[in-house]
Amino acid sequence: MTPVYLRNQKFIDTKGKVILDAGCGSGYKSLILPEANVGAKIVDIDISAESIKLAQQRLEHHGFENVEFIVLSIEELHKLDYQFDYINCDELLYLFPDPAVALQAMKSVLKPDGIIRSNLHSSLQRFNYFCAQKLFTMMGLMNDNPAELEMDIVVETMKALKDNVTLKARTWNAHYEGEERKERILMNYLFQGDKGYTIPDMFTALKSADLEFISMVNWRQWDVKDLFKEPDNLPAFLGMSLPDISIEERLELFELLQPIHRLLDFWCGHPDRPQTFVPFAEWTDSDWQVATVHLHPQLKTPKFKEDLLACATECRIFDVSQHLSQIGQFVSIDSAMAVCLLPLLDEPQPMMSLVQRWKQFRPLNPVTSQPTDDEQAFQLMQKMLLTLEGFDYLMLERQSNEDVGGFQ
Repeated sequence: MTPVYLRNQKFIDTKGKVILDAGCGSGYKSLILPEANVGAKIVDIDISAESIKLAQQRLEHHGFENVEFIVLSIEELHKLDYQFDYINCDELLYLFPDPAVALQAMKSVLKPDGIIRSNLHSSLQRFNYFCAQKLFTMMGLMNDNPAELEMDIVVETMKALKDNVTLKARTWNAHYEGEERKERILMNYLFQGDKGYTIPDMFTALKSADLEFISMVNWRQWDVKDLFKEPDNLPAFLGMSLPDISIEERLELFELLQPIHRLLDFWCGHPDRPQTFVPFAEWTDSDWQVATVHLHPQLKTPKFKEDLLACATECRIFDVSQHLSQIGQFVSIDSAMAVCLLPLLDEPQPMMSLVQRWKQFRPLNPVTSQPTDDEQAFQLMQKMLLTLEGFDYLMLERQSNEDVGGFQ
């Protein structure tokens, strides 16, 4: 799991892990949990018996058997005879009167090393939708559960507005009149109980629940330096202050400059856990020589294998980024590097095995025609692995002093 790796720089085997999907709904998003966590026990809970029934039918249809379905609210989690390695609470936390209460309930059933993933609606990004919700509340469309009549009135109202009216210009599009109009209108214009939060609000809730922030789920899209024309040449004040401000302040700064994220999507866990790993920047050659390389579990798909084999066979550039689209940046490798990655499809590999594989398929320096020496191959492989790890395609493990013999 990515958050475990980010927090501990350790690759974990998901077999035997226990995962909670809190507020699973009809199970549409729940499918990814057993797919991405092979061998894990999944527990789906929801307050709606009908949703639980649909979720069970959906997951059984796709052949997932190690899943338990329970009608239960988050506030009643303490009734479960489980402690969880991972809790997924997606698109639900912002509906609670106090998010900290829900976070505390999840924390009570979280293992000491466990991780919670949850999210809040952004009050800044969704400002115009909150204006719409207030408007339609004034019109009486949200007194009861909105239905077809209320949705028709929304469509009629929005279509009647001039195109340059702010609310229409910033929220309305053809999707609200198409086949998916019901879900889209109910989840935006007529969303009962919807509330928005800021980055400081998110951190306040975490502190109230005595939980430690780990990372934003889409953390690469929250780098404030990426908002500037010259990231390495920032205005003097920012250039001097950014290195010293907290992660909360950096995220808030991004949010104020570029409120584009609908969700404040985050990972958190029990507090006061000391960092137990050595950052890559501090790795010595000896550390690298005993490192183990893992392919990200989400890349172990038939499509990825097919494309990687084709790239290696046809000696062409391989676009890695198309297989993890959330990265949002083009990343590619040449065919020789693709060949080096092939063994990772079957099992993790020692770093030095990949170095030797590189030498086997690139025995000569293409510029000097001299044999590729060990040091050159080692440095090239190290550079590639760091690049791919930086974009979450690979996971690197450093062998600890307690490990004896062999590779991890």
